[in-house]
Amino acid sequence: MRLLKTILTLACLSCAPLILGQEPDTVLTLLFTGDIMGHDGQIASARNDSTGTYEYDSVFRYITPFISSADVATGNLEVTLGGPPYKGYPAFSSPDELAVACRNAGFDILVTANNHSADRGPKGIFRTLRVLGSLGIRHTGTWISPEERDIISPLMICHESMRIALLAYTYGTNGIVVPPPATVAYIDTIRAATDIRRAELLGADLTIIFIHWGIEYDTIPSAEQKKTAAALRRAGADIIIGSHPHVVQPVAAERDSAGIRNPVVWSMGNFVSNQRTRRRDGGIMIRLDITAKGDTAFISDAGYVLTWVYTPVENGKKKFYILPCAEFEKKPELFQSSGHYDSMMLYVKDARRLLDNHGSGFREMTLTDGKWIGVTR
Repeated sequence: MRLLKTILTLACLSCAPLILGQEPDTVLTLLFTGDIMGHDGQIASARNDSTGTYEYDSVFRYITPFISSADVATGNLEVTLGGPPYKGYPAFSSPDELAVACRNAGFDILVTANNHSADRGPKGIFRTLRVLGSLGIRHTGTWISPEERDIISPLMICHESMRIALLAYTYGTNGIVVPPPATVAYIDTIRAATDIRRAELLGADLTIIFIHWGIEYDTIPSAEQKKTAAALRRAGADIIIGSHPHVVQPVAAERDSAGIRNPVVWSMGNFVSNQRTRRRDGGIMIRLDITAKGDTAFISDAGYVLTWVYTPVENGKKKFYILPCAEFEKKPELFQSSGHYDSMMLYVKDARRLLDNHGSGFREMTLTDGKWIGVTR
């Protein structure tokens, strides 16, 4: 979250103009994470039974350096901040402290368009947006009214001379009808084409689509996902980032001398949740470098980081920690039991096999001494 030089605005009116003459290349590092869930077990883990307060900062202890190293970090907030009573599945409402911890970990943007957006009705939508706004966390995907959506969407990311547009959509809200004026961005490729065109008129160099789609627990993208992605590409989308299936699906991009083109991340899986079965207990973070050379912006690097949710019991309570797998896979002695370590390594094996066999254009990465490097297996 290196925001001293990066300014996130909704209208992007303050982007610095290009300066005549030879200028050095500008690089913007973007990071994306999958589903930030709030199951009952997570809520119970975060609660201090003596004070009745909640604390989530420890969840991000080992992953914060990765998040905060990016210029702009974006996650999928798949809960509402609808206030008490706090509850997990099927109608999620997490304590506000979860959003506080996301901010403290380095998140700049949280996407709110997903199938749990309306779990607490329009009041839950309004309160979620109000809490995020009070914390200085940018958000997109839900709005207090259609008029607000028309005014502030797309969300624009400005970095020196670069302008990047972010749009978010969801396939649905679990059958819950959202009464006006509350507004959720549902997947509609005709509306998306209009939104992408508006981003271009606002001067966007690249447009990112963050989309909640696919079939839960399927590791291969569905025909509908592929059809939707093709329509978004035709409409002008440059980058597609997917969530919802709660498991990792392939990532793909084309590499040539001009950089990386047409990246699509079908699903990043779970960033943090209480889903503990095989393949659902981890996810990937996506890292993209956007380089501006003169008046042209392009994707100069693309990578992923394998993450896994570690759940030891400490002082009689189940804890949740998001681990960067490459940093822990050769340190079995750090785990509370061999069972925990073996479960992480099974996830790593499954994810690498999937991404190696069905993915292309992305490399596995890790952060060492503050520098991003490729993972040596």
